[in-house]
Amino acid sequence: MRILTFLAGLVLGATSALAAEEPSGCDKFKWPIERERAALTAPDRARLASGSEQAALPSSAITLGLVAPAEAKLPTPPERAPKEGSFAGFTGIKPPKAGLYTISLSAGAWVDVVQDGHVLKPVAFSGATDCDGIRKTMKYELSAQPFVLQVSGASDNSLSIAILPAQ
Repeated sequence: MRILTFLAGLVLGATSALAAEEPSGCDKFKWPIERERAALTAPDRARLASGSEQAALPSSAITLGLVAPAEAKLPTPPERAPKEGSFAGFTGIKPPKAGLYTISLSAGAWVDVVQDGHVLKPVAFSGATDCDGIRKTMKYELSAQPFVLQVSGASDNSLSIAILPAQ
């Protein structure tokens, strides 16, 4: 019985430690997020179906419709396997010029940015819970070539996404 109590304590302690590592609140992001948060919560977000192609960078945030991972037909396998019961989707976009861009999400999900056949790694990442309208933001160095933004592991069937030139 003592062993079970000890193991339960270890599990609870590990869970608490993991939760403690996740920052909470809008002031916990590593850089200012006001512009991204405003875009993600603006009422004029374009609604896009998964698999749609954008001829240019959207002028506002988008709300991307998501489907079950098996139905999403992501062009590139996600770097992190999606959880059972989650949602996925993608859109193709052409940035206006090469540079550093922020890609911000309204809720938690895995993001893969694929450009020229390569999955890009973010140059910076920040996230926090308990910040209405934004959950995470990443910075990517993009060339002027089209890229595919893939989302997987989302808990809802739509997700707001802002893609903005970094400030």
